[in-house]
Amino acid sequence: MKKAILFSMIVSFILSGCKSTTEIVTTKKDDGKITFNLLAINDVYEIAPLGGGEYGGMARVAHIHDSIKKINPNTFLFMAGDFLNPSLLGTIKYNGERIRGKQMIEVMNAMDFDLVTFGNHEFDLSESELQKRLDESNFQWISSNTFHKIGDKAVPFKSAKGDVAFTYAFNLSDKDGTNARVNFFSTTTASNPQEYVYYGDINEYAKKAIESLTDNDVLVGFTHNTLAEDIALVKFLPQTAINLIIGGHEHNNMLVPVNDTKIAKADANAKTVYLHTFTLNKNTSKLDIDSKLISVNEKTGSNTKVKAIVDKWETILDSEIKNVISNPDEVVYKAAVPLDGTDDSGRSKQTNLGLIISHAMADAFEGVDAAFVNGGSFRLDDKLSGDITSLDIFRVLPFGGSIYKVTVKGSLLKEILEYGENAIGTGAYLQLYNFKKVSNGEWLIEGKSIKDSENYKVATTDFLLKGYDIPFLKPENKGIVEVYKPIEIEVAYDIRKAVIAYLKNLQIEK
Repeated sequence: MKKAILFSMIVSFILSGCKSTTEIVTTKKDDGKITFNLLAINDVYEIAPLGGGEYGGMARVAHIHDSIKKINPNTFLFMAGDFLNPSLLGTIKYNGERIRGKQMIEVMNAMDFDLVTFGNHEFDLSESELQKRLDESNFQWISSNTFHKIGDKAVPFKSAKGDVAFTYAFNLSDKDGTNARVNFFSTTTASNPQEYVYYGDINEYAKKAIESLTDNDVLVGFTHNTLAEDIALVKFLPQTAINLIIGGHEHNNMLVPVNDTKIAKADANAKTVYLHTFTLNKNTSKLDIDSKLISVNEKTGSNTKVKAIVDKWETILDSEIKNVISNPDEVVYKAAVPLDGTDDSGRSKQTNLGLIISHAMADAFEGVDAAFVNGGSFRLDDKLSGDITSLDIFRVLPFGGSIYKVTVKGSLLKEILEYGENAIGTGAYLQLYNFKKVSNGEWLIEGKSIKDSENYKVATTDFLLKGYDIPFLKPENKGIVEVYKPIEIEVAYDIRKAVIAYLKNLQIEK
């Protein structure tokens, strides 16, 4: 009898056109609890795995996203800025124009990103180049403090989805009908000034954005700020319940508690992703956030559709690179000891690769005493071992740029060196040649004390002379006595070619 009743129920279900599925879901009692996932990456410059395939890779991130979303459809993918630039692939010309992040947009479209914000390096692109990338984006952009400056007006940037959002919300629902509204605001550090970009004050514009929001079940900050700026933001709004800040800009993973808020950032180049699982009980207003750092490595599966796009762009790089480097596969150095080009090392300690590059900078001129360069200009995020090619050097230094010979007062030089040392963990940390700090805190150059009133000839980059990483390091500073800018025929005109020439000479000397 029981079997007959069960069979009858199954037949009725089939004949009803499966409408009972909806009825079952909607009639299930709302328990007032809802769980959702925010999966976040930041500062991704390479679409393919690094370290000989050991870690990273956007196809692997896509696989992680797909796997989690199968379990919980309320799973969303975020990019916290810095992905359109810099990369060696981005400098290549294809179909008559520079790629400039086009490869990343195509990959991210295929990955179904849900929310993306600007990093400072998005504004490395020209106004027209950035607009092309925005027009190609199928995903939602957000920014509460960066705007398109057109004449005297500051208006939202526009993407394929319309205006870049000032704030954004996810209106979620689960199987038993529990609803939740998740609100987002977003800010970007003003470290890359451009004529076409207006930066609003991070704290004030975040406050405006939050005040415009209604029906907050969950409030998330989505930023590309320095850690110090993120901390200051939380402290500026002590009465505001910011449940989590998903951030970028720093290249090493962190989960930093500030008051009742946590600031989370993953490792650059998708070596890790952060999975934030939110469990909200609307009956009690209790919110739990479980933040888990997931490694992206050779054991991680790959999304085949995304991998095919990555492979396509890697093939384009292989075929077009000779238009940039005459002999990309030329071995210019044999490294018995791996050269450390990882982000974490280059931004926190003197490395052997940093010494080679800074030494090459000094070697590009006659009569130069020493050299310094910001660790953030190294973008390989990998170690080089064995045969090192010209292509490897271009991958390390995709920005390119020139080396300048600068005559500088000793007093300013010491100020620069102190600033770089105190910038540990950031891109402003300096890699040095011929400088040393001794136990009493004194700085030496070529083994001799730096004298405040004396002039010293040093090599540095055109980037640093613009004051981007060291704000006071500009030609108009009274401590800058003279600046020599190389012309195109000189090796110092392109730092990458200067490093290659230096390494070749080392090989000959061996």
